Amino acid sequence: MPVLLSVPGLGLGVAGLFHPHTLTPATAERWYVLHVAGLVFFPLLGLALAALVRGRHDPVAWVVRLGAAGFALFYTSLDVIYGVAAGRVTRDMGEGYQRSADFSAMLATAVDLGEIGSWSLLVAGVALVVDRVLSRSWTTAAALVVPAGAWLVHVDHIFSPEGAVGAAVIGLATGVLAAHARNSPETRWESNAT
Repeated sequence: MPVLLSVPGLGLGVAGLFHPHTLTPATAERWYVLHVAGLVFFPLLGLALAALVRGRHDPVAWVVRLGAAGFALFYTSLDVIYGVAAGRVTRDMGEGYQRSADFSAMLATAVDLGEIGSWSLLVAGVALVVDRVLSRSWTTAAALVVPAGAWLVHVDHIFSPEGAVGAAVIGLATGVLAAHARNSPETRWESNAT
């Protein structure tokens, strides 16, 4: 399970190495293909983060789940509109294309949705840090990497190098946290508080 939970973040990090920095007719095919793959990996990254608190009902676990769900839903919306749809339209328009005001408005909507998604990822990451601090675990260091990676994704999508590194470190941290949860005999912090 730890390896599986690390795959979405690592996959996005690798995809980011090939992600064009601008959408033009010359880059549109690669842009389109990478974002079709993103339709799988972006929501799975949210699912991987939510899996770290599986079976728990404490408030921090719910914040992690809500942040992860917000990322999965809203960032995937960015991917569908700005990645898949805009990539396809730009590819089909060819070299003499001119973006219309409507097309630009569509892209602005996608950016707004992605903004909600990336802030949701940050919320999930910070909640994971709080969870690790409250449980007094050595994995707090691994959890600290999640909001750091989320910030890089927030400011640079999965563009190389910053965004790609951000996604990859989230994947690595998710794997470490999942491995610890699977192998840890310690009880959850909410049961220690009683």
